[in-house]
Amino acid sequence: MLDGISRIPDLVNRTRELGMDAMSITDHGSLYGVVDFYSECKEAGIKPIIGCEFYVAHASRHDRTPNERTANHLVLIAKDNAGYRNLLQLVTLSHLEGFHYRPRIDKELLERHRQGLICLSGCPSAEVPTLLADGNYQDAKRQLGWYRELFGENYFLELQRHEHIEQLPRINDGLARLSRETGVPLLVTNDAHYVRQTDYQYQDVYICIQTGTNVMDEKRLRMEDSSYYIRSTAEMAALFHDFPQAVDITGEVAQECDVTLGFGQMHLPRYATPNNEDADAYLARICWEGFNQRYGHNNEAARTRMEYELEVVRQTSFANYFLVVWDIISFVRKQQILFGVRGSAAASVVLYCLGITDIDPMRYNLVFERFLNFERKEMPDIDMDFQDDRRDEVLRYVIDRYGSDRVAQIITFGTLGPKAALRDVGRGLGMNYGDVDRIARMVPFKSRTIADAMSANQEMSDTYVRDAAIRELVDHAQALEGIVHHVSTHAAGVLIADEPLTETVPLQRPSRGDESSPVMMTQYSMDPVAKLGLLKMDFLGLTNLTILDRTIKLLDEERGIRIDLGRLTLDDEATYELLGTGNTTDLFQLESAGMQRYIKELKPSDLGDIAAMIALYRPGPMEHIDRFIRSKHGKEQVTYPHPSMKELLDETYGVIVYQDQVLHVLQNFAGYSLGEADTVRKAMGKKIPELMAEERNRFVSGAVEKGYSEQMGAEIFNLIEPFAGYAFNKAHSVSYALISYWTAYFKTHYPLEYMASVLNCRLDHGDRYVASINECTRMGIGIELPDVNKSGIHYTIDTPADRTQIGKLRIGLAAIKTVGEGAITPIVTERVAKGPYASITDFCRRVDVSGLNRRTLEGLAKGRGASTPSGHGQRWSATWTASGPWHSRKRGTAIPGSSACLVRRWTAVPAEHCWKWTRRSLTTSPRKRLTWKRNTWGWPCPTTRCWRWPPSTRATRTTRSTSWTKG
Repeated sequence: MLDGISRIPDLVNRTRELGMDAMSITDHGSLYGVVDFYSECKEAGIKPIIGCEFYVAHASRHDRTPNERTANHLVLIAKDNAGYRNLLQLVTLSHLEGFHYRPRIDKELLERHRQGLICLSGCPSAEVPTLLADGNYQDAKRQLGWYRELFGENYFLELQRHEHIEQLPRINDGLARLSRETGVPLLVTNDAHYVRQTDYQYQDVYICIQTGTNVMDEKRLRMEDSSYYIRSTAEMAALFHDFPQAVDITGEVAQECDVTLGFGQMHLPRYATPNNEDADAYLARICWEGFNQRYGHNNEAARTRMEYELEVVRQTSFANYFLVVWDIISFVRKQQILFGVRGSAAASVVLYCLGITDIDPMRYNLVFERFLNFERKEMPDIDMDFQDDRRDEVLRYVIDRYGSDRVAQIITFGTLGPKAALRDVGRGLGMNYGDVDRIARMVPFKSRTIADAMSANQEMSDTYVRDAAIRELVDHAQALEGIVHHVSTHAAGVLIADEPLTETVPLQRPSRGDESSPVMMTQYSMDPVAKLGLLKMDFLGLTNLTILDRTIKLLDEERGIRIDLGRLTLDDEATYELLGTGNTTDLFQLESAGMQRYIKELKPSDLGDIAAMIALYRPGPMEHIDRFIRSKHGKEQVTYPHPSMKELLDETYGVIVYQDQVLHVLQNFAGYSLGEADTVRKAMGKKIPELMAEERNRFVSGAVEKGYSEQMGAEIFNLIEPFAGYAFNKAHSVSYALISYWTAYFKTHYPLEYMASVLNCRLDHGDRYVASINECTRMGIGIELPDVNKSGIHYTIDTPADRTQIGKLRIGLAAIKTVGEGAITPIVTERVAKGPYASITDFCRRVDVSGLNRRTLEGLAKGRGASTPSGHGQRWSATWTASGPWHSRKRGTAIPGSSACLVRRWTAVPAEHCWKWTRRSLTTSPRKRLTWKRNTWGWPCPTTRCWRWPPSTRATRTTRSTSWTKG
């Protein structure tokens, strides 16, 4: 990702244009693009050759000496599947064991994992070429002998020809001599970092972006000429006209390589059933046990559905998958971690009876085939949400249960978007920031490419035409947008396999991960992992579930009220009244301004209304929201495309909202099975013209067979075609609507506890935190200032002595910026254990200062966290400022009987000198103190509240003076 700008589709297309039948990928130190490269090549009829250009440590991969900052290069190519598996091992170990500035292997690993690999001597930075460049021919020959002994006939000397590499002719002469003397064959390669020769200028700018330089810097890292592109066969033959045999050998080596990736295979983890019982039988047994609890014994419709679903699971061989998920959720329930299930999984009666979901598919008429069916070729997704403060517990359990070598997080690749491309390219070109910023700001928010932005913004297009510098900027940015810029860990993706993952995928440490972390990260992203048949699951941390969990616990602690979410009724009138007011700030999925307006107009009366609004509030379906609302309230007559659709569309007032409805239309009108209907729905979403024409004919024919006219069949198909592209998954909508309802319920009935939990979860969320503070004000909830003798670590509830009065929220000390939870915990713990702090002297004596520093204390003072001991809040602030780094004292230096407050010269000051004074110069104005509070609280506090002095410390102020006297 440092210097390559080749896009795989373009790379493959260019290779096909040039008439070549094989191509190799050898990225530096990684295999990131292998699966996509393999797929594209296969589709284009080109043989994919999989390799990697490794970094090789000078000595051991475990060495971290200065000499190891630079490493030799070496190209390894998989000759067969065994070689590919060894590539996976080597790349993984280079990241996990050998990473030092770069992922490195060593000769020990080469000896261990040489089978099935072809080794090339490498570029000028490789070991043998480097020795030749330095004039060490005999050493080069000796090292060649080591490689030849290790790889045998699979070792080749690699010739390259690029301009402006001073030592390259000398290296090539040495390689030719070595070949003559040792019999090791020569082959030829061209180092390609971009597709076409004209792309050279863009690659130069990209290197500048990655290295933080610009094209004006003569000393920057760059490739001196434009030869690093895909050369044609004729160009290569002409370039190496003096080595015709080497050119032929290159083709022969390509023909020897034959690697097949296992697409379509499944690598599901196996659940250890009791007494090795068959997985399908065990799954059925525990499902029927759950069925009796969920449905009882007399629900024949549910029983029939259960039998059908179990048969689908059996025939698709997903019993182990379901059992693994059941095992995870069983742990989650046991640990009392709040969770939810996203997507189509909530449509399964089997999952409902297993306790994996809490949504009854029969009650909400959810289509199982949207989740799993006989025609489905890919693995179904069971995506889970966990409260975000406990997601890591679930991940640790999975690692402990199934093995750290079989569980990993999934990588994701960050690419250059249009604005980022413009800004980065501007820096790389050394352009004026103002010019770059001006053009970047012209890109509309919804534009996904620079071309889209140019079409949408005429001013941007005009500027491009008339300004040559801007034209260069835009052209370069368009050439680089979409290029992979960095890697990161997928927010939710987790992989679980039945064997060590390095048998199937290469691994590395997570981005920003520590070396001791047991959780690895794949080098293949979501789609490639799915192609390889690995079980990928979504473990998403959801803040709203954390809010609900904290609210429930707070209610139990403060009021002794215990609430089980699963037992809450879904028909609470007060909750729906709140939703009808549109005051839905801090409610899951309902807090945006547009949603608040629509939910107020809708005035939902049941969970179905909430689910429908969640489904409709997206680009595309939004145009139907007004009709949906008017129809609900009888302001517009409900109409149906055909009378037979009345029952199907009745719950959504004649509007097609859900994918499930599209499936039923395909089934009822044209005789599709629900599994076939789901396949067609996916095809409609992709909008492939040929496929759509074929399905249109099939639908119309099916409609005619069902007794409808050909015209009616065509009209219905035209109606559902656009909806299939943007209609929403009903199971997902209902699942999220349930969480929305829960948040609304608590905000309605327990506003203090709910808003305290919201604020505690949003301390680090900037604008959202401020919005929640404002919502408290709108709701009439008072917020008391932080107080070292009253505040907890987080927001707490100040309950008045008179229970008839409304309580208030008290800002937690950890909410003060620069004051971390670790520093505050000992302060609060000491106060809870031994009572309030009587004075600053008392505070200094009692508090463990090991976690405190000047910044922390000043944050407490400025944020008014230290405001009340003995009523001397303002003077405490002044004392801390005057006393200097008292908190930095060495342990044990305090004089017995004195306070722990120390002055700058490490001298212990008796308590009376720390606190005894009658007049103090205070150089900060009330307005400055207001600024302090805004900065330390993270939100603009009400002016009158911030300027109000506590009665016990009220002072008189002399004219034109900052002196204060105790009054």
